Amino acid sequence: MNIAVIGTGYVGIVTGTIFAEQGNTVWCVDINEEKVALIKRGESPIYEPGLSELLTKNIKSKTFNVTTSLAEAMESAEIVFIAVGTPPAADGSADMTAVYTVAQEIGKNLHLPYTVIVDKSTVPVGTADTVTHLIQKELDARGEQLSFDVVSNPEFLKEGTAIKDCLYPDRVVIGAYSDKAFKVMEKLYAPVLRTNKPILFMKPRSAEMTKYAANSMLATRISFMNEIANLCDKVNADVHDVRLGMGSDSRIGYPFLFPGVGYGGSCFPKDVQALVQVAKENSSDALILNATEEVNARQKQVLAQKVISHFGGNLNGKHIAVWGLSFKPNTDDMREAPSIIIINELLKAGATVRAHDPVAIDNTKEILGDAIEYCSSRYETAEGADALCLITEWGDYKNMDFEKMKQQLREPVIFDGRNQYEPKEMKDAGFIYYCIGRPKA
Repeated sequence: MNIAVIGTGYVGIVTGTIFAEQGNTVWCVDINEEKVALIKRGESPIYEPGLSELLTKNIKSKTFNVTTSLAEAMESAEIVFIAVGTPPAADGSADMTAVYTVAQEIGKNLHLPYTVIVDKSTVPVGTADTVTHLIQKELDARGEQLSFDVVSNPEFLKEGTAIKDCLYPDRVVIGAYSDKAFKVMEKLYAPVLRTNKPILFMKPRSAEMTKYAANSMLATRISFMNEIANLCDKVNADVHDVRLGMGSDSRIGYPFLFPGVGYGGSCFPKDVQALVQVAKENSSDALILNATEEVNARQKQVLAQKVISHFGGNLNGKHIAVWGLSFKPNTDDMREAPSIIIINELLKAGATVRAHDPVAIDNTKEILGDAIEYCSSRYETAEGADALCLITEWGDYKNMDFEKMKQQLREPVIFDGRNQYEPKEMKDAGFIYYCIGRPKA
C-alpha cells in the first residue's frame, strides 16, 4: 500500500519505518529541513533501540522516503497518517494547532478517488469529526467531489520498546464510521495481527477516549503504588512484599506497580492533563485524575527530600552524584523527567551535582545547561561525591561494583529512586541505603 505519514516525531518515524518494513511504500513528511536531511542520511532523529538499523535498511530499499513536501508525499497515498504533536496548552488541554493545520493541507492536496485519513496523534474526543469538517471545507472550496474517511487509530507505543510494540501490538484500535475504512485498515494491519491479537472496531469518539483512558489508568496505577510506598515508609512495611501480595491477585496483576520517583515522558503527564480538561469542558469532576497528577508531582520531590533530610536540611558544600537523567531507560527523552525536579531541588538546597546518563546528556544540557557537571562514566560521576542518587534504572547501573563505589564516594550513602538494589545486600556491603517504601535492613 502507498502511505503518507505527516510528522517525524516519535510516533511518525516509528510508524512509518515499520509500515515500510512490512513492504508498503511510505513517504514521511516534516517541515523541518534539517530533520529531513538527517533522516535521508539514515540517521534517526530520536534514540530508540533498533530504529536506526530499520530506517537505513528501508531507505536503501526505497520503501521509506522522506520529504518536506506534503503534496509529494500524498501523490499516490491511499492512507494518510496525521502524526504531529499535540503538546499541552496553558490550561492543560491538547494544543490542536498542528493537527488542524495538517487537516487543511490534506484537503488542499487530496486527489485520489478515495483516501483514508488516520488520526495517529493523541487527540481529544471529537477530533475525527473536526478533521472531517476541515478537509471537506477545503474540498468544497476546490469544487472537488472526492471521497474520504477519517479514522482514529491511537498509538500505544512505549519508548524504549517502540519497534516491538509496533510489530507485535497488544491490540489495534480502529475508530471509523464506514465499513470501507475498516476494511482498508484491517488490510494494512494484517501482517501484525497474525499472532491473534485483537483488532477492535469502534466509533471514532470511543477510539479517541480509549487512548486517554488507557494512559490515565496506567498513570493512576503508578501514582497509587507511589502513595502506598510512601505510607510503607511511615509504618515500616516493605512495599516490595506488598506489591507481590497485590499483584498475585488476577484482578490486579503486576505491571505498573513499581514505586519510584514518579512518571514522566511525553504521554502520561500530557494525556492525564488533557483528560482532566476534557472533563472540565463537559462539567465532570475528574477526582481520581486530579489526585493522580497531585501524587505524581509530590513523588518527584520525595528522593530529594530524603537526601536533604539525611544531611540535616542543608546541602551547602555537599556534592551529589546522579545516575540516570532520562524519564525512563532506553530513551533520551527528557520531557517531564523526574531527574529535572530532583536535581533542581538539590541545587536549591546548596548542593553541587555531577550526572551520568548513557544517552540523555545532550538533551539534559538543553534544559539544565551548565548548572551541573556531566560525566561520560558512571564511576567518574561518583568520584568524591557525598552521596549517589539513582534516578533512572538503566541496565548500566544494575550490576554495581560495590567496593569500587565505596572507594569513589566520600561517604557510602546511596539514594535509590527505583528500588534497584536489595536493602540487606547494601547494608552488608557497608552502605547507608535509602529507597522508596522499603525499610532499612
